[in-house]
Amino acid sequence: MRGHKQPNRPETPAVTLERAARLHCLLHLLRATPRPRNWLKNRLGLDVRGFYRDLELLRSCGISVPLHEGSYVLEGSVKEAVACLPFPDPRLTLGEAVQLARGRTIAHRKLKEQLARITATTAAAANRAGGRRPKTSKK
Repeated sequence: MRGHKQPNRPETPAVTLERAARLHCLLHLLRATPRPRNWLKNRLGLDVRGFYRDLELLRSCGISVPLHEGSYVLEGSVKEAVACLPFPDPRLTLGEAVQLARGRTIAHRKLKEQLARITATTAAAANRAGGRRPKTSKK
């Protein structure tokens, strides 16, 4: 798949591990058959507001879940929809991110771009400080 450009889409929203798991479950609940809101929210342990927040997040990620005759339907495949879900912060160290950024895929490029922003910020701060490094205490 090298050389293919990913379509422009908004930045992926941040989610917790619990919410990512719930969104994943919601997609799988919708894969086989249309489901009414009350059935889905009860199955996921959500109130109405929480259900609509999750539904809006799915839609903001480009996942189509329209309402047809009182039931929600997942348009497209579960595999395609899951690929669009936001991923929770894996709490990587900078060193781990550098290791994972080695490669040529879109995911690798995303990590490289984030790393470049981090190091550019550090370089800019050093330049503003006149190129001096902060003093460290010697023991």
